[in-house]
Amino acid sequence: MKSIFNISKGFLSVAILSAAFVSCSEDKMDSINNDNNHTTVVPSKFILADVLTSTAFNNVGGDFNTYFASYVEHEVGISNQLYRAETRTGEPSSSTTFNNVWENTYSVLKNARIIVHKCSEDGDQHGNYTTRGIGEVMVALNSGLIADAFGDTPYTQAALPELTNGQPTYMNPILDTQESIYRNILQSLDNAIADLPQGDNHISGGVGNYDLLFKGDTVMWRKFAYGLKARYTMHMIHRSTDVEGDLRKILSYIDRSFQDGEEAAYNMYDGINLNPLFDFQWSRDYLAASKSMATKLVERNDPRMRRVFVTPMDVKATKPPLWTQISGKNDPGFDNMAPNGTPLPLQYHYNTSIYVFAETAPTLLLSAHELLFLKAEALCRLNHTDDAEGVLKQAIVTAIANTERSVNSALTEAPDVLSNGGIVKTSDAITTEEAEDYFDNEVKTLFDANPLKETMIQKYIAFWGASGESTECYNDIRRMKAMGEDFVTLENPNPFPLRCPYGDGDVNANPNVEAAFGNGQYVYTDPVWWAGGSR
Repeated sequence: MKSIFNISKGFLSVAILSAAFVSCSEDKMDSINNDNNHTTVVPSKFILADVLTSTAFNNVGGDFNTYFASYVEHEVGISNQLYRAETRTGEPSSSTTFNNVWENTYSVLKNARIIVHKCSEDGDQHGNYTTRGIGEVMVALNSGLIADAFGDTPYTQAALPELTNGQPTYMNPILDTQESIYRNILQSLDNAIADLPQGDNHISGGVGNYDLLFKGDTVMWRKFAYGLKARYTMHMIHRSTDVEGDLRKILSYIDRSFQDGEEAAYNMYDGINLNPLFDFQWSRDYLAASKSMATKLVERNDPRMRRVFVTPMDVKATKPPLWTQISGKNDPGFDNMAPNGTPLPLQYHYNTSIYVFAETAPTLLLSAHELLFLKAEALCRLNHTDDAEGVLKQAIVTAIANTERSVNSALTEAPDVLSNGGIVKTSDAITTEEAEDYFDNEVKTLFDANPLKETMIQKYIAFWGASGESTECYNDIRRMKAMGEDFVTLENPNPFPLRCPYGDGDVNANPNVEAAFGNGQYVYTDPVWWAGGSR
């Protein structure tokens, strides 16, 4: 297996065909362990395009999100690896489960650090401060993904931008504490906030269209950095020695972050570049609709229940359409949801969520509704419930609009779905007015009874979808468990995984990681540091 420090993934997809075979000389043997896949001369803006794409597709929207969707009961795994994850048969504790995303997050972290290094004083693009700031934001985001998933993990000696004699400086890097990684994350964001407004002054120029999020808009990148500071500060609220002070910091960060529907959305998917949840389900059919999620919608008379479920594909059909949208709780097909933790390992048997058909839905690195839910939570924890009520209403309306974006993708924009007959539409879109009425008539009573609980349940529902937000929902569930807040009821009778196991490549290659991994059962017993654990 490859180690995360010798990953063969470069910045650009360039294939070079050799005209002749060469003999294996002593010099050639000496160069075998050299890192020839991370070029040192490509401009940072070219690296950035790869960093953004891989962060969105592989890291935020990829394996983390797919498995976590099962853990938090947004979806149910009904086949192969996802069935084993659902039933807790090996997968949650196996070093092979997250090995691909383990390698990829470290690879992207290294590339982001290279951007920062190239634009720093000793780099070959010194003077490109804005580009460096963008790199620092992406270092923070990918560091957060690594630390949140794995806890204590290689960091200061891993994924470094510079090599020693053509090789990684540390072949067996030590594990850093999650707490220390978090200090680095917040420092990286502070550095970005300072660097971003200073411009790009090197002859290579700014990022331009290679910035697939904001086209080099420094104001938007600073807002992104402040929003991430709010997210990561809330992650650590259980460990805070000044809870009120940190909650007020979160509100201050949000005030300086995205406003009025702004967000960090990777919106580059089409019939060739596929939304990662769609790509996974379309090729494998490993996911089914969650019974516990359907129950939560019914309990709240949530209008989303008429929009977000689809009947299973009719494998006996001789002509399309093969799928039909379920019209609501009174639809005869509504009861065919997969039981959490105990499904039959059968494909095309249970309903699915419509999100798995949202081929063009964006991956949200930081959504407008996440910031609103963070603000509502902070206000609730500060006992400012009157202010929190209006913010929560806005959060729900914004989240439902995102739901409709994904539903519309599945019904009208997904090329592969449409070419196979499409999905029969049975309901109209949820309007802003209907979303507001839902809050006034259904949510407000629950909010009045327990403001914080209903805020967190609504955030849980909002994070279900095609946008990669089950990744962040998993953090919320673990954080609430640590604080004794059993707000979101999970129905899976099997043990809940508290973290991810380390990747197989380094369990086998690095003695420090191997010792920390043990037999992998720690994933059920050892919370990460910010969730009350020791590592």
